[in-house]
Amino acid sequence: MSTCSTVSRDYDEPLAGTAATARTWLLVEQPGPWGAKALTSSHLDPALGRALEKAAKGTGVRIALIRRPGRHADCGTPAERRVYAAHTVPGHTWVHTATIADPARLLDLDFAALGRGDHRRFDAVLQGAPHTGDPLVLVCTNGKRDRCCALLGRPLAAELAAAGTEGVWEVTHLGGHRFSPTLLVLPYGYAYGRADAHAVREILHGVREGRIVTAGCRGGSAWERPAQAAELAVRTVLGEDAAGALSVVRTDGTAPRWEVTLAHTDGRHWRVVVAQGASQPPRPESCGTSVLGSPARMEVAEVRALTLTSTLAS
Repeated sequence: MSTCSTVSRDYDEPLAGTAATARTWLLVEQPGPWGAKALTSSHLDPALGRALEKAAKGTGVRIALIRRPGRHADCGTPAERRVYAAHTVPGHTWVHTATIADPARLLDLDFAALGRGDHRRFDAVLQGAPHTGDPLVLVCTNGKRDRCCALLGRPLAAELAAAGTEGVWEVTHLGGHRFSPTLLVLPYGYAYGRADAHAVREILHGVREGRIVTAGCRGGSAWERPAQAAELAVRTVLGEDAAGALSVVRTDGTAPRWEVTLAHTDGRHWRVVVAQGASQPPRPESCGTSVLGSPARMEVAEVRALTLTSTLAS
């Protein structure tokens, strides 16, 4: 039976510029079953889930539920749960963590500050501290959103965990289930699609060395999608893999055409023209719908190095 991920792969739909956007991720452990909208359809109090959604809106913070790989028995409310906050803006990345008994304490967080990259209230309210373990690997497995996430994501998470890979969690939603298995790697916040266990090990090896693997990469979540595609294009042109080497200075324009200016830590600048195209032929964007669509795709039309004069003039 054909699935949305099979069709996307068969049509070779590009991955670049398809990552979910979030400057900061707030990840809350919630074992047991998840519904399609997990914050309000899991064992987490739905009223709390709605309040958290409201608190995070417009702050640059994206909230997701996580759980350990494996069978998810319906065991009710855990006595304690792990929480992570991760800021993904290059040059300012960090992951802090805490263990809490009452998830309602999350409402005492300053979400605007978290979105700006300020973790002080997270640490004060939740007795949080820097995460000192291995990189976090978040594999989307929520089959209630799309069956591909369960059929492809859950086996990948289980295989990684069985192999002793540390830091592996299942996560509720990363967007783009037609690219399953999809995953997000922290602290740098780059998302990947169509991943297998070997690719994930290569990605993690790179992260531990401060490098970004661009193969299979959907983009860095700190930026909007045109900038995600632009940054990956510059990395490819330069052969640059150092994490934090590139930052987005500005994005000009609106759909379907943008000009993205990027800066390297060594002072060089580039301007990248990104155009929004439509994937053809029409295909299902999700296994949950019979409606055919033409998913937007970010197409890099030009990568141009800027001189000092042109950089100052812009």
